[in-house]
Amino acid sequence: MREISSSQDLVDSLTNAGDKLVVVDLFPPGCCGCKALHPKKYQLAEMNPDVQFVQVKYEEHKSMCYSFGVHVLPFFRFYRGSQGRVCSFSCTNATIKKFRDALAKHGPDRCSLGPTKGLEEKELVALAANKELNFTYTPKPVPVEKEAATPNLNPSLPSFRLILSKAFRRE
Repeated sequence: MREISSSQDLVDSLTNAGDKLVVVDLFPPGCCGCKALHPKKYQLAEMNPDVQFVQVKYEEHKSMCYSFGVHVLPFFRFYRGSQGRVCSFSCTNATIKKFRDALAKHGPDRCSLGPTKGLEEKELVALAANKELNFTYTPKPVPVEKEAATPNLNPSLPSFRLILSKAFRRE
């Protein structure tokens, strides 16, 4: 398991993982339940060498956890290639079956086609909006749909589309 050092490190890890399944473990090291779960997580990591496991220490990265809307710990997020986040959940030692089921469902034998997605747009925007983090992100421009070319035979008259939009406008 690799420890994440910053928001940029997390984004880079997800982007560079390619088509691998990445398990992000958000946890507070002092939590008794997290300590009890720790050996089982390492065992699952050893049993799944094709899965990349990364850890985010809550105390060191509270702002990042808040940006992701994580309020229950330990919390896990599974990411895969072009699909981005495929699932997320909280899990304890008593509910480790949830973790095993998610690994089986999204395991290495499945693949996705297309470029790596990493974090979703709204997650990247949330990280960039958090002033406590050293992370910048410029949202992708939203393509503007071009209106279908409807010829206006008489330029001095308004187009049919404009007349319709005014006729159905609610006031």
